[in-house]
Amino acid sequence: MSRPPLEVADIIRAAGEAFIELNRHWLRWQHVKVLRAIERCRTAALGGHLDECTRCGHRAISFNSCRNRHCPKCQIAARERWIAARQRELLPIRYLHVVFTLPSRLTPLVLQNKKILYDLLFRSSAETLLEVARNPRHLGAEIGFFSVLHTWSQKLKLHPLVHCVVPAGGLSPDHTRWVRSPDNYFLPKGVLREVFRGKFVDALEQAFHNGQLNFQGDLKLLAQPKIFAAWLRPLYRQDWVVYLKRPFGGPQYVLQYLGRYTHRVAISNHRLVSFVDGQVTFRWRDSADHNKQKLLPLSVDEFLCRFLLHILPQGFVRIRNFGFLANRRRATLLPLCFHLLGSAQQPPTEQNVSSTKDSSDLWHCPKCGGPMKVVERLTAAQIQLRSPPAVTVAA
Repeated sequence: MSRPPLEVADIIRAAGEAFIELNRHWLRWQHVKVLRAIERCRTAALGGHLDECTRCGHRAISFNSCRNRHCPKCQIAARERWIAARQRELLPIRYLHVVFTLPSRLTPLVLQNKKILYDLLFRSSAETLLEVARNPRHLGAEIGFFSVLHTWSQKLKLHPLVHCVVPAGGLSPDHTRWVRSPDNYFLPKGVLREVFRGKFVDALEQAFHNGQLNFQGDLKLLAQPKIFAAWLRPLYRQDWVVYLKRPFGGPQYVLQYLGRYTHRVAISNHRLVSFVDGQVTFRWRDSADHNKQKLLPLSVDEFLCRFLLHILPQGFVRIRNFGFLANRRRATLLPLCFHLLGSAQQPPTEQNVSSTKDSSDLWHCPKCGGPMKVVERLTAAQIQLRSPPAVTVAA
């Protein structure tokens, strides 16, 4: 994919300092850290490395990436490494996509309690899938899946949801056979909605009684038990959104499908259209109007505020595994799944192993197309010394 003409980093370099000065009263160190990282990503400020073509000997200097998980440029390479590491775990069957979304009523509370409510979203959605699938009236099997947290809408507003990618079937309760899901059917949507709603609201109420929730500003009154209980009550009466997509194919296609969801950030550089006179314009897809592409202009301050809404809490894990893919059980149960499906798990190839290592991303020589290899690491000072002198114009 070609480099976009405008990047989030360009906007931050042009307006980031003024934005930080104007919003110091609410910005946290983590917000500033993300802005600084994206601003310096793949510039001389982070140092770099000298690359040499293994075929023709051509040399070139490449700047280092910031490796921040909120950076649009860094997540492309991280996604490829993650997908390569998952190749051995793909079962030779169809896969399904299930989405659990939090109601908009919870958005103000999420803003003040991101870590707690995102954890509850993961836990409640996973327990819902596992419980309903385990019920003999539905699938009667132990399933395995991974979940990915997304927190944004097309307009960059807060819209927390979890994408779950699930094999179409699971292990029987005694682990002696593979239970296949019927074609074009997995689990009843209505049941998933009710169970998910009940589990999340109950867990939220428990978090309140445990003193885990924070209430500030307009939400201060919710700290009182009776008011909080009254605020929770309408959540039981509304339908929660659980979306089941139709099965989307086998393991060959699933790798391409995974790339759309695993390492996304709030907005990609390719959605940016222009940055003129302090206004940022980007593309968004209107699902209410047949998914038409539209343009949304925002002031640069509003754009950066919306971008920072989606900074995750420090150390928060946004891709999690459950069921027979859970980290503690995968080594035992995943080979069993392959065996019961009459297939052998592929051993790790040299390409997969190398792609998951924390090494520089190989690229091709602009002269002959051969692979480039790192021959020397360079600090920011060394790059400055190697760069040509700046041209000065006499007054």
